[in-house]
Amino acid sequence: MATMTSLIGLINKIQRACTVLGDHGGEGLSLWEALPSVAVVGGQSSGKSSVLESVVGRDFLPRGSGIVTRRPLVLQLHKTDDGQQDYAEFLHAPRKRYTDFAAVRKEISDETDRITGKSKAISNIPIQLSIYSPNVVNLTLIDLPGLTKVAVEGQSESIVQDIENMVRSYVDKPNCIILAISPANQDIATSDAIKIAKEVDPSGDRTFGVLTKLDLMDKGTNAVEVLEGKHYRLQHPWVGIVNRSQADINKNVDMIVARKKEREYFETSPEYGHLAHKMGAEYLAKLLSEHLEVVIRQRIPSIIALINKTIDELNAELDRIGRPIAVDSGAQLYTILEMCRAFDKVFKEHIDGGRPGGDKIYGVFDNQLPAALKKLPFDRHLSIKNVQRVVTEADGYQPHLIAPEQGYRRLIEGCLGYFKGPADASVDAVHLVLKELVRKAIAATEELKRFPTLKNEIATAANDSLERFREESRKTVTRLVDMESSYLTVEFFRKIHLEPEANQKESRNTPNPNLDNFSDNHLRKIGSNVNAYINMVCDTLKNSIPKAVVYCQVREAKRSLLNRFYVQVGRKEKEQLGAMLDEDPALMEKRTQLAKRLELYKQARDDIDSVAWK
Repeated sequence: MATMTSLIGLINKIQRACTVLGDHGGEGLSLWEALPSVAVVGGQSSGKSSVLESVVGRDFLPRGSGIVTRRPLVLQLHKTDDGQQDYAEFLHAPRKRYTDFAAVRKEISDETDRITGKSKAISNIPIQLSIYSPNVVNLTLIDLPGLTKVAVEGQSESIVQDIENMVRSYVDKPNCIILAISPANQDIATSDAIKIAKEVDPSGDRTFGVLTKLDLMDKGTNAVEVLEGKHYRLQHPWVGIVNRSQADINKNVDMIVARKKEREYFETSPEYGHLAHKMGAEYLAKLLSEHLEVVIRQRIPSIIALINKTIDELNAELDRIGRPIAVDSGAQLYTILEMCRAFDKVFKEHIDGGRPGGDKIYGVFDNQLPAALKKLPFDRHLSIKNVQRVVTEADGYQPHLIAPEQGYRRLIEGCLGYFKGPADASVDAVHLVLKELVRKAIAATEELKRFPTLKNEIATAANDSLERFREESRKTVTRLVDMESSYLTVEFFRKIHLEPEANQKESRNTPNPNLDNFSDNHLRKIGSNVNAYINMVCDTLKNSIPKAVVYCQVREAKRSLLNRFYVQVGRKEKEQLGAMLDEDPALMEKRTQLAKRLELYKQARDDIDSVAWK
């Protein structure tokens, strides 16, 4: 029994630690829920409070009419060595020890009002109370608001359903033992506690029935058939309780004395004398404790499995958000470089594929650039009127004799100048795509989420590099256009003038008195020749501009996006490195809580292992 008593005390300790860390709910089954406990369920004025006080051996619960228990009370009993003074501790006041249990009653009332106000409203936020005494057994009891059938003045219309929902949220759990309190002076068929217990525990494996107020039954009646399990059978024996009378309460009769009077009542009762050995609050506490020991023993494998599963999940989550950073400059520099490499990897995945976005660069070259080139105003520049103006201005006072070479050159140079617009637009369009990929990569790099300052500095450094790459790319594509202007392809024009001999003879033998060098046909021919040359250059630039942009911007972004940042980081002092690694306070708090929960689960596993198999 000593080992099992130690195990129950350990479970109480773990449950309390879970509560401190808020690990008693949420998605899935929490450790708190996996550990067995006893929920006290009953209708209003069924004697729930008296039963609890009898089990504890102390008068400590608020009393009154209507709804007195308006928040769940998680009551953990810790058996201490004989001779030690009884005391109580509240979780919300951990440094304060209560030895006056009247003060405990007042604190429960005050703490209830703190959440619900001085109204008749209820709250599902539990009050956590631990009582240490040599006169108790190790046990966790949850006192729930009394079930009711109607709302009274000052209560919302939903109060009946709200209380039932709260009770169900506890008793639905498969590890919850249900202590169903029913007054003996009412028909058991109308018991609110039995009704809800039957619904959530139809087999009765988790339900213990308690009959209160046996001494208040009408003369000539008794509850023997219920207590013997003949009227309503449960898997576990019914227990009868004789509460303190109102006169005893008013006189502040000691609970130890009340327990003695209860024993005497059953031992001397002609109806219940044969059941006296398994009646009363002391027997109930022992019965629950022994059953809890058995349940805990049965559940140890599943509890350990849950603990191990949760430990793995907590470790994975800590790995995801990042472990704490060491304080030395070497470790800080290493962390920063690791963050940079993680970002760089994601950025390259966006460019090369695997992540979306890089395809937009191809869209610039395959759609935007050709569309821009098609819209260039070559038709206007090579109109007959403009060709005549340019050629005439180029000849000066002496008309050209064979071909208007200077006119050709000026017309070509004028056309080539238009290419600078689409070339610059391609540079800018790719720059915008790369900036967007930097933004996406920053957001997608999980490791950076914990370091907002470092994230901003990497983003700034990456965008500064993109600006440099854009300027270099702009210079390069401008050079490509200027190169086309600086040296024309002579062979193209030589081929134009090598017309077939037959065409030349036909031209000489056909008289046309109106034909001269400035005829429309001649000017149209000049414009056509220039247009053909511009189309040839256009095809060249359509291929060379993307090559230059990729070489100067995309290739450099993949190769050296953060090179300058690496150099700057390497020159920083320890304090500056630390400033870059200032984490999001919310993330730091989350890591702290995860670490505490991880430590709790590891300690719980070790503690259970240390006592469970002895």
